[in-house]
Order: sequence, then C-alpha cells, then structure tokens
Amino acid sequence: MKSKAANHQRSDAPAKPSKTAPPGKIHPVVIYPFRQPADYSDLEALYKLVARLDEEPSKYARPITVMDRKTHLAMEASAPFLDFRKRTVARCSDVLDAWCVDTCQMWYSGLGAAVERGQPEDVYWLIPGDFNYGAGVGQEVLGRLHDLPEVALELQQDVCIGEIATDHSHSKQLIDTYGTFALLYNWFPAEARELRRLTERPRSEFFAVRHGFLTELLRQRWFAYEQTVVMLLNAVFSGRRISRFFVGSISDLPEGRDSLASAVQQVERTERVVKTLWLERNQSKPGWADQFARLAGRSDEIRRTAMSVLASALG
Repeated sequence: MKSKAANHQRSDAPAKPSKTAPPGKIHPVVIYPFRQPADYSDLEALYKLVARLDEEPSKYARPITVMDRKTHLAMEASAPFLDFRKRTVARCSDVLDAWCVDTCQMWYSGLGAAVERGQPEDVYWLIPGDFNYGAGVGQEVLGRLHDLPEVALELQQDVCIGEIATDHSHSKQLIDTYGTFALLYNWFPAEARELRRLTERPRSEFFAVRHGFLTELLRQRWFAYEQTVVMLLNAVFSGRRISRFFVGSISDLPEGRDSLASAVQQVERTERVVKTLWLERNQSKPGWADQFARLAGRSDEIRRTAMSVLASALG
C-alpha cells in the first residue's frame, strides 16, 4: 500500500500540530445515492468500509448516512431496500432522513449534523455513495480512501480534495476544462489561477474539511449544487491551506461518461453559482454594474463554446 505522502500534494507547508491540543476525530458523512441502484454490490462494498470505521470509535465519530426522503419513498415497497437500510446502513451509521433539492443540499444536512457533534480539532469526511465501489478498482480505492481525511487531520490542512483519474477526452475533464475553469477564469481570474495550481477537480465529491473552516462555510450561503467550487473559492479568498489526494480510477457514470444533457446542466449550474458569488462579493463596489455586464457577456460566450465542444464530444 502506498503511503499517504505518495497520494497527497500540499499547497504549502502545514502548520505544526499543537503539543497541547488533543488529537481530533474524523467524522464520516456518507451521501446515499439519490436513485437506488438495482444492484447493491457497490453499496455493500462501501458499507463494509463504513462498518470498519464504526468499529474504531477512538479514531472515527459515528458515521452519518444522509438519505433523501424521495429515495426512501420511491423504494418503501421494496423489501430488499428496507432490509438493506435496516440491517446494513442503520447498523453501522446514523441515518439522517432529509428533503433535499440536490446532492449538495444533502452535504449541507450531513455536514451540519456532524459539525454539531464535533470539536475544534476534528475533520469531516464526505463519502459519495454512487461510485463503482464493488468493482476491482473500487475495492482498491476503498482500501486507502481513509488516507484522504487523515491528510487533513494529521497535516492540519483546511481542505483536502480527492481527485479521480481521467484522460483528456473524459467527459468530466471536458466539463471542467471548457466549463468550470473557463468560467472561473472569467469571474475570478486570480483565484482560478491558484485553484488550477492546486487541483484539477474543483467539483470533486471526495473531500475532507477541518472544523473551523467548515463552521464558517455552513454559516454562509450554501448552494444546492456545485458547492465544492464555492468551498474552494472561499478557501482561496481567506488564505486557507488546500491539499489534494489522488483517489484513483473510479467512476459514478454507468455508461462511462456523462450524457450531453447532464454535461450541459453542469456547465449551466456552475455559471449560475459563480455569477451569484461574484455579485455577492462585488455589488457594493462602485461601478459593479458595468463590470458585471462585461463579465456576463464573456460568460455567455464561454458557455456557448463549452456547449459546442461538449456536443461534438458527447452528442
């Protein structure tokens, strides 16, 4: 097994741990899939990991599983689902039932519940539930995924982003290159340059965040989508320590790539989020309306270019 250092890159030198501060705990927060898969093998593999975490209370807080109520209600007549929820999910984690607009709102509910149990030295570890954990590569990832929050805990990083492997033609790579980063360079150019230096996956669902920074984030506007981008921008705004962790070649895409419709929605969501964030930070400044109009015009061009590239690649 590789060491954490082999999979981890830091944005800067970590702060030295305090000799008097007690070691923090890691709070696992599992985001149950919005749509229940017909095959439970990926979830079974994931909850074997969750069960192991639950058996180490000195290191890990009791895991939390966030389940959207729509998911439960869609499956409430399914005996296998009810049995899996009771005998597997609820046995090794506290199930948080919540009504959510999108996945990022599930993050808000789960991380909020976890931070209310936490202490200043703790770290909160988000684990997305809809990846192919049952496959061979998924099993390999699960075997070392715990290193991700340990980087944040042991090296006192405010945020550690997990990066999945893709090639230049992968749909996620195309979306981030022509959509996410292009839009970020338009609206927040200095911050975009810093983020590009630190990570290739500014929308990753794998991350760990320290108590102090998470507490600040939870008290601000929380977006129901593309919240990772907002988190990273806020980290750069406030000079937080950001690191990255290589997760591996794991996927949440049944067909191996995003559909064109899904890719278009992701680009449009990102544009709405960064545009709103820019307005919040700049609307009190003189001349903001003219600057906004110029940026919005360029943003329209970026979105159209991204749509054209994605249509050629995914259509």
